Amino acid sequence: MENNLKVYAASSTTSKGRIYKEKIRGTRTEFQRDRDRVIHSSGFRRLVYKTQVFVNHEGDMYRTRLTHSLEVAQIGRTIARALSLNEDLVEAICLAHDLGHTPFGHAGQDALNECMLKYGGFEHNLQSLRLVDYLENKYLEFPGLNLTFETREGILKHCSSKNAKSLGEIGLRFINNQRPSLEAQIANVADEIAYNHHDIDDGLRSELIDIKEFCQLSLAKSESEIINKEYKNINKRQFINEIVRRMINQFVNDIVMKSSNLINEISPKNINDIRNAPQLIRYSKKYSIINSEIKSFLYDKLYNHPKVKEMTDQAETIIKFLFKKYSNQYSLMSEENRLLADNKTKKEGIKGGARVVCDYIAGMTDRYALEQYNKLNNNKV
Repeated sequence: MENNLKVYAASSTTSKGRIYKEKIRGTRTEFQRDRDRVIHSSGFRRLVYKTQVFVNHEGDMYRTRLTHSLEVAQIGRTIARALSLNEDLVEAICLAHDLGHTPFGHAGQDALNECMLKYGGFEHNLQSLRLVDYLENKYLEFPGLNLTFETREGILKHCSSKNAKSLGEIGLRFINNQRPSLEAQIANVADEIAYNHHDIDDGLRSELIDIKEFCQLSLAKSESEIINKEYKNINKRQFINEIVRRMINQFVNDIVMKSSNLINEISPKNINDIRNAPQLIRYSKKYSIINSEIKSFLYDKLYNHPKVKEMTDQAETIIKFLFKKYSNQYSLMSEENRLLADNKTKKEGIKGGARVVCDYIAGMTDRYALEQYNKLNNNKV
């Protein structure tokens, strides 16, 4: 299953292993086991009711964190296969990368971080790691999912130097300015390709993005001209499907070509050569410019759209309200979390209790957070 990989690819046989040693069972590789553990986790199931940009109750056609994670995994596997790297590891990282996201997308994350500033802050990458290391409770032998070092490393895409120092070996690359595996680098770029183009898709379908303005972007313009030339009687829905598909394909092809050239230039002999090399999975200069153009467009036209701002303001209100309520009265949380918060407060003070409240809110779906807000607040949303 891992016989045709490049010598510098991540491999189960050279893995740095798991926190808790386990007996090797069955025919799956270590990274396939990681992937399966993520898929069967409660955190993964909850992603179906956690949003990207649009709040969950705004419409069923918009993407959730679950559909996004599946799309990231598809893009990631495509790139990994083209470069003869470990698809199973890429898939495991891609499926796990958003497990720690709060309800209500980035607005929820920002609000929860603001609530936690006095108590260590909130980073969704760290929360994803925290979830797979501690918060999932499926196994009798160990806490969390006990994933391999390589999958955990890939999940931790960003990390402050302060937090890195407390993470042991997995935080060292942020201190030593090293790179993760190529598989982790692929998951990172696949995430960006997916969310940019799927936000475009959702924005166009909701008509918050004007299709004529969108087609003035350099790549969209060239692709739309080709589409209109090839298909004379195409409707709007078909056009959106086609142009988003083509743009994703162009970015993937560029990543494969540019990354392949960069890897060949340094001729790495093993994965350690990758860790000490510059970033090798990246866009060409041309597509870096195109990517920046798309991100700026989305920021101006979608993320700052009055309707989206209204949703993000609502999300901020809900998260901050819940944090204050639960912090002042642990009994409003589930019995398990109340007991945990009481115990942590006795041992670590307010900071310990605040982290339990933070974990509780971060694990909520959009729907449940809204239900709790309406239940605890007279001014219903």
